Amino acid sequence: MIGNGSTVALVTPMTSGGDLDWSALTKLVDFHVASGTQNIVIAGTTGESSTLSTKEHITIIEKACEIAAGRIPIIAGTGSNSTSQTIDLSTAIGGLPIAGYLVVVPYYNKPTQQGLEAHFTAIADALDKPMLLYNVPGRTIVDMSNETILKLSEHQNIAGVKEASGDLTRLAALRRMTDGNFLLLSGDDATSCEFMLQGGDGCISVTANILPSQMRRLCDLATAGNREEAIALDQEIQPLHQSLFFESNPIPVKYALHSMGLISSGIRLPLTWLTESNQKPINNYLNRGKHN
Repeated sequence: MIGNGSTVALVTPMTSGGDLDWSALTKLVDFHVASGTQNIVIAGTTGESSTLSTKEHITIIEKACEIAAGRIPIIAGTGSNSTSQTIDLSTAIGGLPIAGYLVVVPYYNKPTQQGLEAHFTAIADALDKPMLLYNVPGRTIVDMSNETILKLSEHQNIAGVKEASGDLTRLAALRRMTDGNFLLLSGDDATSCEFMLQGGDGCISVTANILPSQMRRLCDLATAGNREEAIALDQEIQPLHQSLFFESNPIPVKYALHSMGLISSGIRLPLTWLTESNQKPINNYLNRGKHN
C-alpha cells in the first residue's frame, strides 16, 4: 500500500548557490534504499516545495523516479493552496512511475471543512493514482477534522492521511471511523512511536533523513505491537526528534545532513542556515555515533 511503514520526507539537496543538486539526490536515494526505508516523499514540506518553480518541481520528481529505478516507491508532493494548480501539477507528472501523491491541506486561504472536502475531492477525481491527505495545522492554520477525513476516505483514489497535528487522541476515532484499508500515518516524529503503537500504519518522517535504518526498525517494532522494544528505541531517538525542530523544518535536518557529508549547504530564502546555538544539540547527537 502507498506509504505504509517507514517513509522519509526527503530534503531537496541544493548546492551552496541554491541550485538543485542531482549528484546529492542520487546519494540520498541510494542511502535510503540501502537503509531499508520503504517509501520516499519527494517535494513535500521538508523538500522545500514552496520554493521550487513548477519546472523544478516536475524535474526533481522525474529525477527521483529515474534514480530510484523501481527500487523504492516514490510519492510526489504536489499540494498547494490552489486547487487548479495542484491538479495541473499532479496531472503533469501522472505518467511518471510514482506510487502516488501527497497533498497538503491548503495553506493561507483558510478554507472551511466544506472547502477542504471539495478541494480534495476535485483533485482525487482528476487523478488515476492514489493520494494521501496531509493534515499539518501548524503549517496551514486550518485543521482538517476527523469528520472531513472520514468523508474523503470513501473516495477510491484517497488511500490515507498523513496526520501531523501531534494529537494522539484523534487516532482511535479515525481508526474506528475509517475502513481498515485506509492508511493512518504519523507526520509528527516526536509522537510517531505511540501513534503506531496505538494502531497507526507507519510514519512519514523528517528524522528518517538522518536515521533511516533506525526509523525503519522503529516502524517495524511499533506496527507489530512490540511496545517495550519500540519505546526503548524511540527514547534513544527522541533527542534528535526534538533538535530537528528547534528551527523551522528543514533548516535543522539540512544542517545535519551537511554535517554527515551527504549534502551541500544549500537552502533557499526565506529559510536560512541553522544558527550556531542550535547546531550544538545536533552535533552532540551525531557525535554519539547514532547515524548510519
